[in-house]
Amino acid sequence: MTKKVLITGGAGFIGSNVAKRCLDRGESVTVLDDLSRPSAPLNLAWLRTQAGGELDFVQADVTDQGAVDAAIAGADVVYHLAAQTAVTISVQDPVLDFETNLRGSLVVLEAARRLAPDAALIFSSTNKVYGDLESAALREEETRYVYADGRSGIDESEALSFHSPYGCSKGGADMYFQDYHRIYGLNTVVFRQSCIYGPRQFGVEDQGWVAWFAIKGLLDGRLNVYGDGKQVRDLLHVDDLMDAYDLAIEHLAVAGGKAYNIGGGAENSLSIWREFGPLLERAMGRTMDITFRDWRPGDQKVFISDNRRVMADLGWRPAVPVEDGIRALVDWLQQHRELVETLNA
Repeated sequence: MTKKVLITGGAGFIGSNVAKRCLDRGESVTVLDDLSRPSAPLNLAWLRTQAGGELDFVQADVTDQGAVDAAIAGADVVYHLAAQTAVTISVQDPVLDFETNLRGSLVVLEAARRLAPDAALIFSSTNKVYGDLESAALREEETRYVYADGRSGIDESEALSFHSPYGCSKGGADMYFQDYHRIYGLNTVVFRQSCIYGPRQFGVEDQGWVAWFAIKGLLDGRLNVYGDGKQVRDLLHVDDLMDAYDLAIEHLAVAGGKAYNIGGGAENSLSIWREFGPLLERAMGRTMDITFRDWRPGDQKVFISDNRRVMADLGWRPAVPVEDGIRALVDWLQQHRELVETLNA
């Protein structure tokens, strides 16, 4: 029997990659997306050219209960990826952020509870549920900040701290997904994602910084860096993230109801400019013109995901080295320069 899949936000960066993988497996895929991002129609047009399974598209907001109900009925797998994704936008418009991220998630959960109670439900959460991690003492080194206590990263025992409206809305949804497993027995799995990057990531200044830095290198070489450039992130290629999604669905008896921190880990961590910058400049073949700006609210000086829980439970580990992945992203953006220029005209 053909597997029926719903992907909310399926015309976004991660969503379009997930949809492509599902179509390649011959699955019946419904993409629900409001196409509010300029890149979304381009991703949808690309998906419609892909061979494999059947693709259905529903243009709707994730808060539209009727549209979500119709799309989710009888689904075997639901990837809930639709979201407002920028901290800065959440500060400017917290009501929009709440509606999309928290109420939209509850709409999806209620639809699943009534119409697809046996489905696997994957939720894309964020490391921002841990706030600015002020309790983690840091030491400043020449090119980066490091954890002063020698820890390798942040694990799931870290206290939740919902800083910014975005942290509140995503953190609330994170908790709802776990609780719907406890209370209603839904097969939910939460991934608290670190910095995800890869093809079809048309980043902007507020979100998707890896692709945005590369896009600015491709276009004009001028870039704003907020903070001092020593803040550290662990980078995870979207292919590795999708491998974890697949393994969670395969091992629901273990993963159901759990939240997993997931990122590239210490071996794939870089400071966002002092270390990432030289790597990017080598890949681009140009020197960037950098302007340093004030720190942005809620910015974590260091976030490195401690992946031990997801590795132990699912047998997963990152496979794409960060330098290889960044070079591949730069190559992809260069090959799609016309799209990049259209979106940044």
